[in-house]
Amino acid sequence: MSLDIIQNALQALAGNDPDRVAAVLTEDAEWLSPLGNATAAALGVTHHMVGRKAIVRFFTEDFPRLFARDVALSVHGFHTDGVRATTEATLSATLADGTPYSNDYCLVFELQGELIHRVREYVDTARGHRLVFGET
Repeated sequence: MSLDIIQNALQALAGNDPDRVAAVLTEDAEWLSPLGNATAAALGVTHHMVGRKAIVRFFTEDFPRLFARDVALSVHGFHTDGVRATTEATLSATLADGTPYSNDYCLVFELQGELIHRVREYVDTARGHRLVFGET
């Protein structure tokens, strides 16, 4: 069952529809990304979003400012124990400045019933900085 929940959530997050994103999250949901990650740094936002409203705003307003077009998430693996689900995926997109972006992610979802309560995001932060800021 959690596979369906996570697949629905990933589609919602990619869709930029605030109502659809909100529908997959608990009111007090959290999204924890690595401190100093390139996305948060480039957008001037926090790496630790707390609350449904903050996460919805990030995915529907902030995220599209950096990841401007051709956004795609290719899922490579999925594991669940019924309460937690882990997804390995590659995010690819064209950044606002035209730079191609492709980076690997591991997302650990914690569920409360049929809703996402917490997400821990793991990503190659060095690669992200090179792609977003052109640093070597």
